[in-house]
Amino acid sequence: MDGFASTDQVVVMAASNLLEKLDPALLRPGRFDRHVLVDRPDKVGREAILRVHLKKIKAVADLDVQKLAAMTPGMVGADLANIVNEAALLAVRRGKQEVAMPEFEEAVERIIAGLEKKNRLINVQEREIVAYHEMGHALVALSLPGTDPVQKISIIPRGIAALGYTMQVPTEDRFLMKKTELLNKVATLLGGRAAEELAFGDVSSGAANDLERASEIARGMVTQLGMSETLGPLTWGRHQQLQYLGQSVEERNYSEETSRLIDSEVRALVESGHQRAREILEGHRALLEKLAGILERQEVLAGAELSSILSELRVSSAQSGHQSSPDAA
Repeated sequence: MDGFASTDQVVVMAASNLLEKLDPALLRPGRFDRHVLVDRPDKVGREAILRVHLKKIKAVADLDVQKLAAMTPGMVGADLANIVNEAALLAVRRGKQEVAMPEFEEAVERIIAGLEKKNRLINVQEREIVAYHEMGHALVALSLPGTDPVQKISIIPRGIAALGYTMQVPTEDRFLMKKTELLNKVATLLGGRAAEELAFGDVSSGAANDLERASEIARGMVTQLGMSETLGPLTWGRHQQLQYLGQSVEERNYSEETSRLIDSEVRALVESGHQRAREILEGHRALLEKLAGILERQEVLAGAELSSILSELRVSSAQSGHQSSPDAA
């Protein structure tokens, strides 16, 4: 870098995914001093990328590319190319001449949740537990404002360990989340465990990932977002994102007493979310049982089908004077 004279018409460019690992001397003025962030594409960008890859396959003329782009938040070009390729393969296996939205939706599910494992047999009792667990997630999500719409609920095992999943797809890209939305997210994550408690008076190991994600959200609210009334609008600990490991490390800059307060606040937020989820499901106990039974029989419920069932139940409840079902909007 020091060998270039100022009159040389040479531009040196470089790219790295590991900016935090580069020597600071390399980035000082006069060297690589102009930085251009190439971030993940937004919805408009994903739509444009999808249209490029769609030229390589024969898709139906009325394919809703905007809807497909909305289903893929956070995905990069390689992910989108993989989705288009996977959808084309699915269409060939199904003997179709053109690739339609069902193939793209299945491809998105494969990327997010993994391949279906229909040959993985689970016993009747576990099947019932999974049905209640996933329906618990869905009903809590439908009952709370500002949550992402439920697109699909399945109790067909996927990937390595998932025995079922509830797929929520945001309607738009989000860059900010309010405190109430984060609390609703925690409650939704704990809806599965709450449903198990109500239905069986016991809990299973199926909520392990839910508990981990809910705890991470709650700890982030307390330590990074200043959303704790007890600890105030402060951040606790210095956080460094390690992109090459896909995780962050924390350097503690607070006392043991503060650490105990943080743990107490995190626990309070998670327990509060669990209690909200339980109260919602207790209020819709009969609906939970009915929908869990339908899911157990059908194995899969699409979001539109769930909305239709809830609409029918809402009309029936209104006619009989019973409590209304959650809003499926």
